[in-house]
Amino acid sequence: MIPEKMAAVLLTGHGGIDKLEYRTDVPVPQPGTGEVLIRVAAAGINNTDINTRIGWYSKAVDADTNAGGATGFDSVNDDDASWSGKPLEFPRIQGADACGYIAAVGEGVDAARIGERVLVRNMLRSYVDYRPYECWTFGSECDGGFAQFAVAPARETHAVNCDWSDAELASIPCAYSTAENMLHRVGLGAETVLISGASGGVGSAAVQLAKRRGATVIALSSAAKADEVLALGADRVIDRNADLRADLGEGSIDVVVDLVAGEQWPAFMDVLRRGGRYATAGAIAGPISEIDVRTLYLKDLTLMGCTFQEDEVFANLISYIEAGEIRPLVAKTYPLSEIATAQEDFLSKTHTGKLVLMIPEVEA
Repeated sequence: MIPEKMAAVLLTGHGGIDKLEYRTDVPVPQPGTGEVLIRVAAAGINNTDINTRIGWYSKAVDADTNAGGATGFDSVNDDDASWSGKPLEFPRIQGADACGYIAAVGEGVDAARIGERVLVRNMLRSYVDYRPYECWTFGSECDGGFAQFAVAPARETHAVNCDWSDAELASIPCAYSTAENMLHRVGLGAETVLISGASGGVGSAAVQLAKRRGATVIALSSAAKADEVLALGADRVIDRNADLRADLGEGSIDVVVDLVAGEQWPAFMDVLRRGGRYATAGAIAGPISEIDVRTLYLKDLTLMGCTFQEDEVFANLISYIEAGEIRPLVAKTYPLSEIATAQEDFLSKTHTGKLVLMIPEVEA
């Protein structure tokens, strides 16, 4: 039985954690043509949830995520503070990750899908008619997984057959697709890759996915998390504040997968070999960095920004799960009502792996 009202967390505007409002009287959405209704079981927490809440994507912000993660920023321009560069509609139910079960289907969707255990592709293309380099982020341009029910396009809602927990599956969509997309875009093979932010959700995913491709993985992390990152498969862990030029040597790295940016960014260019490739999908240490353009062209480097995902990226992840080739690390779970505590813990960066919200079961 599907109720009329549900528990959900509403984002009421750009700002601090106080902009998140836990409610139990939110109307349950209805699936439209080509959509499914999902009873959400678990939803992972990601940088994008916080970045969207605080308006970090606005070009008016030049600080790192943590600077405004709890309280927001004074300088946000609401007009460009989203993934798409367009104003968000409030209230919005965030949550780029959603693991759950199909509870109902809209017109044109086979009713036999009801009951499937599913993951929603977080970078949705259905709503932009599959135009190249355009997408909606689940939980940003449309409502997402921080609720008991969510609506998603049927063709971007993937059935998954595995023995994982709901929390483990909810760790996959945003972090693992972001990591896999970067590796896909640079065509990583049996090469040496340097991964920044390796203890976080995307970074830890990148370590596992790079090893799956046969790469030698050098990870940047705090010394306190080195053993955990090594356990994920890294061949070597270097302190995130190290002098990379001294520790690695110039021209020693084939590929850099960067989620941090900030002041250390120029060193990434120096340690890349001639013809090396750099991919980024984040800048938690700060979005403004310096580049010596001479290094770029004299070394024939390739720099890639990675947001848009080709269709095969998410489909490949599902196949890796079902083949037992990857397994996420869940650091801690929280009830949905404790989202404020979960985001505070996320910002503290004391964990390795993913933090996941467990969604309350629907009362009969």
